[in-house]
Amino acid sequence: MSDSLNLDGLDLSAALGVQPEPEARPDQGGIRVSHRMGARQLWRKAASEKALEDAINWHFREGDCYHCFSFGDVDSFSFFKMVLRQQPIRYAAISTWCMAGEDVLDLRKWHERGLVGRVDFFLGEIFKGSYPDVYAAVKEFIAECGGRLVIFRNHSKVMAIEGERFDCLIESSANVNTNPRSENTVVTVDRELTAQYIRLFSEIVPFNKDCGAEPYIKSEGRKPP
Repeated sequence: MSDSLNLDGLDLSAALGVQPEPEARPDQGGIRVSHRMGARQLWRKAASEKALEDAINWHFREGDCYHCFSFGDVDSFSFFKMVLRQQPIRYAAISTWCMAGEDVLDLRKWHERGLVGRVDFFLGEIFKGSYPDVYAAVKEFIAECGGRLVIFRNHSKVMAIEGERFDCLIESSANVNTNPRSENTVVTVDRELTAQYIRLFSEIVPFNKDCGAEPYIKSEGRKPP
């Protein structure tokens, strides 16, 4: 990438107040970090959950945005675990086409330990028929955590998380189950963006009648620590 953009003598980078990105050094593995408007935009690639842990800065802060390209044993739930390692999760809206039963068991375990509060699930219309055991596990879990299960014509992979220290949004091509294919994921630490997604999911009209709890209303008036 060139140090600046020039159009007929106009330094566009300077005009827009954009700092040039430093060229990646060979020992950085092609990872580049840029800072714009006080927020960090970070690119990462990982072949496993361990590699992902080693690559990510563990101190998420408001305005951070992580762009990750992964393959191997990384899925969207890998990023949920990264958030949980930094703070207890008060609420999570999990939207996915399919998910593994082991992930539901992990959520129940974390809920019992007080690390995860309410969880709402937003699942595709084929989920109950195609994954009956996982569907039954989700039903049991929402009864325990006071959550909600919404079935609709869904293929989105999104997690909107409200935590004790920060809120974040996980948008991924990956479902909540490990699939040995390349996936792309973006983690955005932004309270307002997360709130908008939580509001969006709360307004979905479900196909099923046995949803559990009423739609979640995001906590208002919380100030960043």
